[in-house]
Amino acid sequence: MAATFTLTPAAEKFIGRIVRFSGIPAAGFRLLVSPGGCSGYSSEFSAEAAPKDGEQEFVVSGLKFFLPAESRMLLDGVTIDFTETPTSSGLSIINPNQAACGCSSAESAAPPGVAKIEIGSIGRGGRPATLAS
Repeated sequence: MAATFTLTPAAEKFIGRIVRFSGIPAAGFRLLVSPGGCSGYSSEFSAEAAPKDGEQEFVVSGLKFFLPAESRMLLDGVTIDFTETPTSSGLSIINPNQAACGCSSAESAAPPGVAKIEIGSIGRGGRPATLAS
């Protein structure tokens, strides 16, 4: 199954920077998406040297992606954007066919069909991101 998602210019710029500044030659962007969470998606991402077993490599907007089968299915037809507000920033997965969130947390609720992936989700080489002291 081919990856059929769209990247906004802001997402292209953000993902390109993650890959470029990873320090990994010819790195790609691993995006793991699974069902769950308030918006319908739970996800994480990292810059990687090569796809893992079971992942396929795709090029979208000139960027190399490593996606397992479940992620490819869940990303079908979505738009990936990068959003930044005074209180948070990260990737947003916008699914036009997703229903609105039913939780009562209006302050943190995303618009209908939008999943937030916070910057803190960034990892490198499968390790959690760390801050320099």
